[in-house]
Amino acid sequence: MINKKDMSERDICTKYITPALLKAGWDIQLQIMEEVNLTKGRVIVRGNLHTRAKNKRADYILYYKPNIPIAIIEAKDNNHTVGDGMQQALSYAEICDVPFVFSSNGDAFLFHNKLAKDGKIEKEVTLDKFPSPLELWQQYCESKRIDKTQEAIITQDYYVDGSGKAPRYYYTAFQIIWRLWKSKARKRILFLVDRNILADQTKTNDFKPFGSVMTKIKKRQADKSYEIYLSLYQAVTGTEEEQNIYKQFSPDFFDLVIIDECHRGSAKEDSNWRAILEYFTSATQIGLTATPKETKEVSNIHYFGDPLYTYSLKQGIEDGFLAPYKVVRIDIDKDLAGWRPEKGKRDKYGNEIEDRIYNQSDLDKKLILEKRTELVAQKISEFLKATNRYDKTIVFCENIDHAERMRQALVNENFDLAAENDKYVMRITGDNEEGKAELDNFINPESIYPVIATTSKLMSTGVDAQTCKLIVLDQTIQSMTEFKQIIGRGTRINEDYDKFYFTIMDFKKATELFADPDFDGDPVQIHNPGPDDPPVPPDDITDDPPEDSPEPTIIDIFPNGGDEPPGVIYRFVVDDVPVKVIAERVQYYGKDGRLMTESLKDYTKNTITKEFKSLNDFLKYWSDAEKKDAIIHELESHGIFFEALKEEVGKDYDPFDMICHIAWGQPPLTRRERANNVKKRDSFTKYGVIAKKVLDALLDKYADQGIKHIEGFNVLTIQPLSAIGTPKEIVDAFGGKDNYVTAVHELEQELYRISA
Repeated sequence: MINKKDMSERDICTKYITPALLKAGWDIQLQIMEEVNLTKGRVIVRGNLHTRAKNKRADYILYYKPNIPIAIIEAKDNNHTVGDGMQQALSYAEICDVPFVFSSNGDAFLFHNKLAKDGKIEKEVTLDKFPSPLELWQQYCESKRIDKTQEAIITQDYYVDGSGKAPRYYYTAFQIIWRLWKSKARKRILFLVDRNILADQTKTNDFKPFGSVMTKIKKRQADKSYEIYLSLYQAVTGTEEEQNIYKQFSPDFFDLVIIDECHRGSAKEDSNWRAILEYFTSATQIGLTATPKETKEVSNIHYFGDPLYTYSLKQGIEDGFLAPYKVVRIDIDKDLAGWRPEKGKRDKYGNEIEDRIYNQSDLDKKLILEKRTELVAQKISEFLKATNRYDKTIVFCENIDHAERMRQALVNENFDLAAENDKYVMRITGDNEEGKAELDNFINPESIYPVIATTSKLMSTGVDAQTCKLIVLDQTIQSMTEFKQIIGRGTRINEDYDKFYFTIMDFKKATELFADPDFDGDPVQIHNPGPDDPPVPPDDITDDPPEDSPEPTIIDIFPNGGDEPPGVIYRFVVDDVPVKVIAERVQYYGKDGRLMTESLKDYTKNTITKEFKSLNDFLKYWSDAEKKDAIIHELESHGIFFEALKEEVGKDYDPFDMICHIAWGQPPLTRRERANNVKKRDSFTKYGVIAKKVLDALLDKYADQGIKHIEGFNVLTIQPLSAIGTPKEIVDAFGGKDNYVTAVHELEQELYRISA
């Protein structure tokens, strides 16, 4: 019989933990899930390469019903104590929001009960006394004071699409509505949005399972025969009382109202949103937003109360569900230093330019430098040509006029692809029907065109651009809310289309907002500014403009001596002022959520020296590893990309040499040099003719292809090893499988010997 101390963690699970659960009445098909991936593992980006960090995986999740978790178990082998896995299990329990947590080494269970009322939060439980599903569930309901009506809602099944995918641990609007509707806790539901595209996307995609009971309110008609209603709030309100279509419904018609993007209008006391919410005041109301707005004038918390659930961008990236980003900051001379026209300077249309200094805030608003527009288009195109010219790209411009001029400049920079398809670059703005008609194609992963979209406000929120890989900021952004919305256009991951991260190319210093502590913090309500403080904080100077708000009339002629009529902006258009890039740098999203600027070599050195105090520590770790390829894979999961390092250090160097050279200044050797050194030392005289021939072949294989190609037994089935004999004949030449493994390990020790 195998000693328990010699069992692996998996053996402990199979022989002790799972039988204890079955004895307690847990259903192995419906209630017990082993090795459950809670997260995907953070995407780490260096250059054009990416990898994933280790994901968080629970040994066991116990469910009262499918997708309703109630307990976590963390298992350890028997060389650990019963409670060694508890802290790890508690972190998983926090993610899943479960109250019952267990740790076990196969001897017993340590039970952590977050709902305990007797002061004994933790106690040891023998294997044969593990609580049943009903015991834990009753304890949960009693502690939370859940009555039978509430229990029916809580235990309502999630929607399952048949794909086998389980819902992630954070919730979505659809699942909330689905479970409330299916449990009949809420019968008629209104989903309010402020942009048509949000209603259409929701109806076509997420809400599709509601089928024939769902409708979108349009043409200002109120059909009362449906159960799920989607509406643009402008479609049910108006400036005149008779235009308020929502009043055709009785105040108690809806018992649930969901407000999407609630930061935009619903928080304002004098908004049309608020009038609708106050009319349906008897309904449960839920506000959803990725960017809570908290100022004296506008507050989500003031109306909706404290958030019931918050899932931050930083957490989403850390979990690996949202895409990280790298930032390319490009500074242009006229943006930083400003520009003052010489006396009497006229623009391209012959208008004398007002004599003053024009700075970045004036560009593309009051002053158009055409060569600047061309330079920005050139830098965007250079980036795409160096990566992939068909990567979906959104260019955020100052206004519709700027978006149109940028479209023209990008067409000229990409004349070859624009000639093949005139939808390669398109302006997608609220005033252009042709552009808006292509928005669905832009966000459709299967549609190639349009590739590049220039816009101003239309695409800044709610556009589900799953495969957008480049976001260009040539827009002055002072609002944190608007900044978060724009960044959100790139945060979707789509592995089927190789979308794991995205790039932000910033020409207007907008990414300085990343340094703002409010960028990814919890919302904080601001109640009472001081007497000398402005009523609205500087990061929220104005509210977000509605989708189709008309832009001011653009007049590119400045009538000398004339007054500017209201709503008109005069812009000088200058075509003969040269501009140039004066600074360009790349920053990466770091593990702590901050942008960092450092070379791959610096990152590698810092990572390695944090993990290993000295070269000797690393050498011991490398030498003791059963498989060197496992170490390489582990280091790659921490963002050390050996393929990229080859370009900086040398293509024929082993990862071992790259690390020792970068971290501790050791002279690197090529793989061929290492292999030849072993041959010169004639280290394998104790082996027979065939065995020595095999080891020489392995050395040559290593010199040509690297260490991972000689570890394992598959190498024996390919040339040049297969020419020596069958795998069995080769292993027999060493006296058996164990001896062969020992010989390969000795070969590796010789390969990585460092001379004194």
